[in-house]
Amino acid sequence: MSGVVRAAWRLGAAAVRGRAGRPLSQAATATGEGGGAEGGGSGSREAMERLVRAHPVVVFMKGSPAQPLCGFSNAVVQILRLHGVEDYQAHDVLQDPDLRQGIKNYSNWPTIPQVYLNGEFVGGCDILLQMHQNGDLVEELKKLGIRSALLDAEKDQDKK
Repeated sequence: MSGVVRAAWRLGAAAVRGRAGRPLSQAATATGEGGGAEGGGSGSREAMERLVRAHPVVVFMKGSPAQPLCGFSNAVVQILRLHGVEDYQAHDVLQDPDLRQGIKNYSNWPTIPQVYLNGEFVGGCDILLQMHQNGDLVEELKKLGIRSALLDAEKDQDKK
């Protein structure tokens, strides 16, 4: 189990129990007509697998990075922005009910937003925030070849 998944599980298990600025990907709706959990529709397991693996950083959210439609989706966008992550795929689950349910089924996680790094489910807003606060997000981005902008900000502070 990777560190990302382990952290997500540790931080989010109790809760489960009880590219920015670019047009949103239409891949979810282009994968098939109709949809549903079976077959190749937009909510199928196969479609979800393709979407989460299509880019190193993938976010399923309400709205778009330019116009998030809930506070939690906005927080995820802001955290990624703080780290200088601008190249990621965002999928608006409000545009496709099959996509919205499909990603919840795929991850076995009941809420949106959902963040995936290198095809691995990280968690939602709360877990991304925790990773940001404890420094794990900097390390996970580094594994993807993404240098967090916060590292440069720290260097600039040290020079002053």
